[in-house]
Amino acid sequence: MLSLSRDEARRFLVLRHHLAPARALPGRALAARDLVRGWGALQFDPLEVPGARNHDLVMHARVADYARADTEAWLYAPQASRCLVEVYNKSLNIVPLEDLAAHRFAWERAEARHRNALFRTHRREVDAVLARLRDEGPTATRALSRDHQRAIDWYWAPTSTGRAVLEALFETGQVAIMRREGNARIYDLTERCIAPHYLAPRLPRDACIAQRLLTRHRSMGLLARTANTEVFVALGDAQEREAARRALCEAGALIEVRVEGHRDPRHIVAANRPLLEACTARLDRAQETVSFLAPLDPLLWDRRLVESLFDFRYRWEVYTAEEKREHGYYVLPVLFGDRIVGRIEPVYDRRAQHLTVKLLRFVDGFAPTDQAHFLAAFTDALADYARFVNAREVTLGRTVFERAVKKQLKLKR
Repeated sequence: MLSLSRDEARRFLVLRHHLAPARALPGRALAARDLVRGWGALQFDPLEVPGARNHDLVMHARVADYARADTEAWLYAPQASRCLVEVYNKSLNIVPLEDLAAHRFAWERAEARHRNALFRTHRREVDAVLARLRDEGPTATRALSRDHQRAIDWYWAPTSTGRAVLEALFETGQVAIMRREGNARIYDLTERCIAPHYLAPRLPRDACIAQRLLTRHRSMGLLARTANTEVFVALGDAQEREAARRALCEAGALIEVRVEGHRDPRHIVAANRPLLEACTARLDRAQETVSFLAPLDPLLWDRRLVESLFDFRYRWEVYTAEEKREHGYYVLPVLFGDRIVGRIEPVYDRRAQHLTVKLLRFVDGFAPTDQAHFLAAFTDALADYARFVNAREVTLGRTVFERAVKKQLKLKR
């Protein structure tokens, strides 16, 4: 069994996630496509408070000169050239179409859930929605919500029958998100969005669970049986997961490793083994870069591991009542080299093209003005971020450090 110190495990994760150096992968759209294929899943969230959505923030931290259109070029392409798709995995995820067969059992499970509930009680609306899509083509959620306005109970809150029916059809794979206008979903029949050769393959349930479990390992880098519960959502029960893990290890797809300070072993994808040699040496401090991590970045999925390796406790507080928030609404961890050294809360006014750094807070023991290269690295990160969200102005606070950054930033622009 391989063993990693805490420092080595931390460096392994940063290298595995293409964050050392940050914003360095060339190729833009090709890099975005290849990252999703390499991970197998990338979490989608529609909130754009910092000027970009979660998956775009993930890409920006890794891909040089990344733009929103670079992922959408594959995600909402015509059927013949589309290679990414939105499906529910452990949440709404962007996944490679070549992995779609492993996600079909989730469609089938959703169909069994809705068959004797919404699909039976609202058969007329279901038929009407499918007929409209078939006859008129791509249709926005809001249009069908207007046509079928009656409110029904749906998950966390009542919604229109039209919206509920569309979402249920999406969960069961009968319709797909053809494109988005902003974040509004435009649906069409799945067979008109996804090429037939992606829809034909079927896998048995155990193979689906094994492939989806491998995807979680590919996304996260280091994964243990004792990771946060939400990491294993939609992966069957504990017995099925353990059988899948054993099969992946026996097939040589996963390698077991011990991490200093962790009682339970973890696993890495076998293809990542060469990185273990690279992580034995310290990163070159003079070459360290700064990146702002998306709240649902795959590096952060296992919050317990992040806390134990980086000495950083992170909680995304968008669902926390304002008076109970410790830091802020949409706060991003600040990664410097292989250390998470603080938090930043960027807020973007799209109409004014104005980026405001509402919060910049460093962890105890990290003095930014005493760190060689940090000021320049942070300024580069902030300038790149401003360009990424298309900000014409950047407003910072008035601490000594922030004044220094502002001066540097002004000289660069």
